[in-house]
Amino acid sequence: MKKAYTMIELVMVIVVMGIVASIGAEIIAKLYENYLQTRSINRLQFQTELVLNQIAKRLTYRIKDSVIARKGSNIKPLSDSSVDNNYTILEWIGKDNEGFNGKWDSSKSANVPGWSGFIDLESSDKTHIKTSGSHLGYARDIIYALSYGTIDINTTVATPHAVLIFKGKDDYNVTKYGWNKNDANYTYNIRVDGNETLQILDKNITTAYEQYDLAWTAYAIVPEGTISDDFNLTLKYNFQPWDGEDYNDGNSSVLMEHVSSFKFLQSGETIRLKLCIRDDRTGGDFGFCKEKVVF
Repeated sequence: MKKAYTMIELVMVIVVMGIVASIGAEIIAKLYENYLQTRSINRLQFQTELVLNQIAKRLTYRIKDSVIARKGSNIKPLSDSSVDNNYTILEWIGKDNEGFNGKWDSSKSANVPGWSGFIDLESSDKTHIKTSGSHLGYARDIIYALSYGTIDINTTVATPHAVLIFKGKDDYNVTKYGWNKNDANYTYNIRVDGNETLQILDKNITTAYEQYDLAWTAYAIVPEGTISDDFNLTLKYNFQPWDGEDYNDGNSSVLMEHVSSFKFLQSGETIRLKLCIRDDRTGGDFGFCKEKVVF
């Protein structure tokens, strides 16, 4: 004959099931919390990598001795050892890499550069630069498109300008790029005068060098916001310091929100970037930092 369960046995079963259920619920809650944290960290890692790559790609094609750190109106070369964390804005002039790469020329079955980067010193004078191997019409089209139609190097009167910058200068003074609306002695406003000739518009060339870069914009990475450890990191571009402009005159694009720290330093010609961001949307306060080196 089958015996029935006693009341004590039923109570014990209920108690055991309650204990198991509470432990299971705690385990499930912990697993879900760990899942949210892992997902948040993975997302922050992806975002920091993406933003640092965007900055690094532009810095790769910088005019290397034009890079400055800014604290208000106070600027210093990034290579200056006295640059500290109070200098929060990073600025530089970017060479026209897209124009340099040029376009595919089907008649030559080759990619033809917009500008070659080399000067024929024997055929050049103080106002006209002969740059053999260039197809400056290609450079004009690319610069015009990338600047949203604000820069046309086919004309002599329009501002802002694209500029020629010589490599191998004998002296060095970072203010001579036009930062803070100072004299832009290192830059020469140009226009196209044929596919292989650049006309200098603003001043005579005192000393010509064999190699040069073309540039049409400066860049700035600017923290924006009212909270020191929770701000937006913004890219400023399409502004020309040699024409008396600063980064407030250019276009703006938010690279990342909820940034807690953005730091930079230079050693030799190497720039080290560090970016930290936070994410409190999951109920916690998670953060992630990543560094990148630009040569």
